Amino acid sequence: MNGRQNPGPDRWRYLGPAPAAAVALVGVLATLLIVAALRAAERHSAERVMDQRAQMALAAVRTETDRYRALLETMAAGLATEDALTWADFDQASAPLTTSGLIGAPVVSYVAPVATDAVPAAQARWRAAGADGLTLRPQPGLDEHYFPIFIRALSEDDALAGSAGTDLGVVPEPAAALRTARQTTHGVVSDTYVLIRDRDVPADRQQQAFLLAAPIWTRANAPVFRGWVVLVLRGGDFLTGVLSTVSQGHLDAGLVAINGDGSRAEVARLHVPGEPDLVRHERVPVADHVWELDLRADSDRLPGAGGHLPVTVLVGGLILTGLLAWLVHVLAAGRTRARQQVAEATAELRAAEAESRRQAGLLGAIMNTIGDGVSVVDGAGRLVLENPAARTLTGVTESSIRPEDWQRHYGAYRADGVTPLPLEEMPLLRALHGEPIDGAEVVIRNAGRPDGALISIDARPLDPSAGLRGAVAVLRDITELRRYEKDLSIFAGVVAHDLKAPLAIVRGHCELALDDPGDEDGVGVSLRRIVQAVDRMDTLIETLLAYSTARDAPLRIGVVDLAPLVEEVLQERAASLRGDGSAPRWRVGPLPAVRADPAMLRHVLDNLIGNAFKYVRRGEAPWAEVTAGPAAPGWVRIEVADAGIGIPDPDKPRVFESFHRAEGSAGYAGTGLGLAICRRIVERHGGEIGVEDNPGGGARFHFTLPAATVTEETDMNNIPAEPAEQDDAQVRAALDRALAERAAILDSRLPGLSALPAAEPSAHDPAAARLRAPVPDHQHRD
Repeated sequence: MNGRQNPGPDRWRYLGPAPAAAVALVGVLATLLIVAALRAAERHSAERVMDQRAQMALAAVRTETDRYRALLETMAAGLATEDALTWADFDQASAPLTTSGLIGAPVVSYVAPVATDAVPAAQARWRAAGADGLTLRPQPGLDEHYFPIFIRALSEDDALAGSAGTDLGVVPEPAAALRTARQTTHGVVSDTYVLIRDRDVPADRQQQAFLLAAPIWTRANAPVFRGWVVLVLRGGDFLTGVLSTVSQGHLDAGLVAINGDGSRAEVARLHVPGEPDLVRHERVPVADHVWELDLRADSDRLPGAGGHLPVTVLVGGLILTGLLAWLVHVLAAGRTRARQQVAEATAELRAAEAESRRQAGLLGAIMNTIGDGVSVVDGAGRLVLENPAARTLTGVTESSIRPEDWQRHYGAYRADGVTPLPLEEMPLLRALHGEPIDGAEVVIRNAGRPDGALISIDARPLDPSAGLRGAVAVLRDITELRRYEKDLSIFAGVVAHDLKAPLAIVRGHCELALDDPGDEDGVGVSLRRIVQAVDRMDTLIETLLAYSTARDAPLRIGVVDLAPLVEEVLQERAASLRGDGSAPRWRVGPLPAVRADPAMLRHVLDNLIGNAFKYVRRGEAPWAEVTAGPAAPGWVRIEVADAGIGIPDPDKPRVFESFHRAEGSAGYAGTGLGLAICRRIVERHGGEIGVEDNPGGGARFHFTLPAATVTEETDMNNIPAEPAEQDDAQVRAALDRALAERAAILDSRLPGLSALPAAEPSAHDPAAARLRAPVPDHQHRD
């Protein structure tokens, strides 16, 4: 061996980057030294420009304040020559100020001192001097008041023009300035304060202001004090207006006032873009006060001070250095190529990750949108996912950690709603053990669902591809579905029961007619019985149709006069009872007009009056009373009372439910739908219906309807009827037939058929025959 050693892999690795780094370091240092020298020269130039701009700003503020003071004192001297100051004198003296360009000065005014006991006289005097409508508003607790008498607006914003008569003595700063001006007989400026008018605006829009005052003393041997000429100066407007031209967008300025007590208050600040690094503080004497100007500037933005040469040198030097370093480094570019290969290899992985995020976001959106509740638990029974629909269905916003607490936490019961659901019957836990669950019914009753809800739950073990052992459950609220199924079963039972009796009658009479066809009278009786049984079935079907359409049939609201409608229903119901020998009696009180659907309202009255005539004790004559009275404002309460069998207290809350019949009505014909139809009709009109005991026996039904206005009652006979549509007419015709004939149930029976169920209507059935002609009113009215 020759004693030479080959460089190791690590050593070869730095042969390229090391020279490149050395070249880059030397180039950067040289570039920075050159740039530093150039920046120092520019900094010196920026300091000189800043000094010039600061002097210009100081001169502008001093010139303007001196000009304001001189104009104010000149005006005060002119007004001092007037023996009796009037608006005309003030108007003439202040007119030149409107064209003087007083930046930040919205108004100039004449202020007069007035003692408390001289306020009424002063008000009358200045009104006579031209201050029309002047009202002096002295503040309590002051011996002397300072009132603006004459005010001239100096800018388009004359919002302060309405401050005449305001007592300036209540504001310490202007009051102190006015007293100082009177004592020194020279113009003064007040401490900074917020104008009275500006105190009602938001804090971020309030401006600090000054009051410049010049006293008015006559030139007689014994000078007499007449008041002050006052100029209001808003600090923000003044600073912005004065320095906007001098600054040219380069100076960030702040105005600080040194008050009489030595305190410092920042009055206003003018902001310009940039990052200020040059600062100047200048003092400005104004009358008897001193202001300070706080001036700042960004040296890079000052004209003539900043340039692009340092930046150009810096960029150029760095580019050149970079090029040289890159040429050296190109020999070791393998690292870059390796990185590129890694990036290409992982590009597919990043795309897959982005797609996974998108799919997860989509799944989350779907879970939050679907109406079915979804709950997912892990292998320990801990809830890991629950969508908003599940929280709404269960009525619980916070999940329970331990499965042992689920029954108490969620209020879970078996389908009977009484037995607490055991832990081993929980659908999610059964699914965790591998058992698929379909349609498990659980009652949830808790503080969030106090009325209880019947929930159907489907549960499955989680697919192993999820990477998590657990179970998922889908929840659906089937409370209303079970209610509908219950109504349907009741409906089927009622229909089956009420149709079997007429069919038995039809079959029996047909068999009798076949057995004895020679007896014409017997055959005729049988045929009439058959027709009546068929009519009974038709009435039941029509009643069911009325029940199903009372909720959805179109309403044709109009003004209905209750009196003739009630009389007509009473007459028809009385006519239907003439055959059984029990003459009904009734009494009708004064009845107003209401707003309702005439056909629908007739069904309600027909049903309630029909029940009053039907549900009576054996041997007693039917009696009904129809009255009306006021309810809530704009509503009428109609009452239908009877002297019948009454309604037991336990049945009162349920008599308006579908197919429900009170215990005492078992011996009377009916389907249990009449009062349900009445409730639907009344509620569709926005009213309420109820029942209570009638003093003296019987029941008293009441319902409310909207009252007709006086104009509608007057014109209701002149309103033309609108033609009804074909389907509306058919529904109304069916409803009329059902409620007009629902009580016309057969009351006769064939010999030998008495054992058939429900073949004979109750002896108290109010309508055993078809409707007859109305009986005279006087025969049946109390």
